[in-house]
Amino acid sequence: MREKKKLLERWLAESRSTVFFGGAGVSTESGIPDFRSVDGLYHMKYDDPPEQIISHSYFMRSPEGFYRFYRDKMLYPDAKPNPAHLRLAALEEAGRLQAVITQNIDGLHQMAGSREVLELHGSVHRNYCMKCRKSFSLSALMAGEGVPYCDCGGIIKPDVVLYEEGLDSDVLERAARYIREAEMLIIGGTSLAVYPAAGLLQYYRGDKLVLINRSETPYSSRANLVIQDSIGMVLGG
Repeated sequence: MREKKKLLERWLAESRSTVFFGGAGVSTESGIPDFRSVDGLYHMKYDDPPEQIISHSYFMRSPEGFYRFYRDKMLYPDAKPNPAHLRLAALEEAGRLQAVITQNIDGLHQMAGSREVLELHGSVHRNYCMKCRKSFSLSALMAGEGVPYCDCGGIIKPDVVLYEEGLDSDVLERAARYIREAEMLIIGGTSLAVYPAAGLLQYYRGDKLVLINRSETPYSSRANLVIQDSIGMVLGG
C-alpha cells in the first residue's frame, strides 16, 4: 500500500493535467451515508423503496412523502469537508488539479475551497420555485416543515437530479472535455454503477487511470493503479 501511495504522489507531481472524478465514498468520511453499501440508503426500510421516493414521478405525485425522506435522510447541513476534500482543494490551488467532477450533491468540495467543481447530479444548496423560478437557499428549505412553497404559490424543488430526470447537458459536455484532455484521471469513492455519469470514463485516453475505492469496481481491471482503501487516508494521510 505504501508503494502505491508513493507512486500516486509521484504521478501527481509529474502530471500536467489531472482531473478527479468522485462519488459518495468521498463524503462518507464526513458522516454522509452512501446509497449502495450495507448501511446505505437503499437498504433502509420505508413504506416505499428509497430509489422510488427520489424519483421525478414520486416527487410530482407525493411531494409530502418526498420531502419527509429528503429532509430526514439526504440533508446534512452540519457536515464538514474531510481530508480528501481538503487535499483536492489544495491541489487545485497549487495548479495541479484542473477540475473535480462529482456525483455528490452536498457541496463539500466547494466548502473545502475547490472552485472548478462539476456537479453531475446537482446540489442541495440550490433550490428553485417550479412556477416562477425564484431561487432559495438550503437554510430556507430547512426552516419549515412539509412541502415548501414560494410566495407565488409554486412548489420549491431541490436542484438535484432525481431518477427519471436527465443530467445537465452542459455539465456533461464540460466533464467529458476535462476527462478527454486529462493526462491523469483519479476516480475515488464510487462504485461506477450509475449511468450516464460512469459512462464519462470512456473519454479518458491517458495511461494514468487511478482507482481509489474500498471495494473493486467494474473498471478495476482497466486501471493503471488501484488502491483499495479510504480515500481520505490515501489523499489526505
